[in-house]
Amino acid sequence: MREIERLAVIGAGTMGRQIALQCARHGFPVALYDLTPGVLTEAEDWQRGVVGEWVSSGALSAEEASRIFQKIRYQRHLEEALQNADLAIEAAPERIELKREIFAQLDRLLRADAIIATNSSSIRVSALEAATERPERVANLHFYLPVWDSPMVEVGGGSCTLPEVLESLAAFARAIRILPLRVKKESTGFVFNRVWRAVKKEVMRVADSGVASVEDIDRAWMIKFGREKPPPFAQMDRIGLDVIRDIELRYAAESGDPDDLPKPILTERVERGELGVKSGRGFYAYPDPAWARPEFLEPDAGKPHPPAPCPSKLGKGS
Repeated sequence: MREIERLAVIGAGTMGRQIALQCARHGFPVALYDLTPGVLTEAEDWQRGVVGEWVSSGALSAEEASRIFQKIRYQRHLEEALQNADLAIEAAPERIELKREIFAQLDRLLRADAIIATNSSSIRVSALEAATERPERVANLHFYLPVWDSPMVEVGGGSCTLPEVLESLAAFARAIRILPLRVKKESTGFVFNRVWRAVKKEVMRVADSGVASVEDIDRAWMIKFGREKPPPFAQMDRIGLDVIRDIELRYAAESGDPDDLPKPILTERVERGELGVKSGRGFYAYPDPAWARPEFLEPDAGKPHPPAPCPSKLGKGS
């Protein structure tokens, strides 16, 4: 099996730009491709902002930062992005037909021995591999946000992925300082996302049914599990509520269970264009979300208004 030395990331959105930056930081030449010029420009600006923060904090020197950007090529033409690539990582939205279309394009343009990987968070590899003539070299390589603060990646195969392909991907993950988690058999949602899916489904059910507010659910989570990481609703904002909706629709399509359909608390926000961090509003307003403020967990936080009179007592004594 040829060692992975050069790669292309297909899609410069929230996840793609982070994967590309992590690879470049650890010395891998990477082409970051997106069809939309504005997205590529935004991705580069965002990456430079992150690297600037690393330099300011002392995590990187200015020379190391400069070397990172010598490793990244920003490409609008897919054929150029894939030249000499040993690995292409697809990081497109969670829509199966779109991913199949991309896989077919990658299959036509990549070298015959190159690996095609999807960063899908829920779609099984076997649902994508038939779009190629190399199903034995198709795999899943699912990263988590933020890539450098959640240094794990799920590595899994499809119906006929070669064991040496999975070994090569695991070695690549270690080389970019990410722990590979081996998915031993196909499973929608893989490893952590099966657990995370149960959490997000239940917190949305609790809020959507009026049992508790979004804020109080997140407060409970933070007090119980720590304040350093975003709580469930804030985490969904970070991922993108449109992405969350697409994932939930995928689960529902597979199970056929109406209870698996995304709840109105999610779909109504997406319909209004409230997609989370990337749109400036989701479950919280950005760039200064309430959950990140120190007072969010103070005893007086979310102090309720006086309760309305009980309907059974209205009119009595008047």
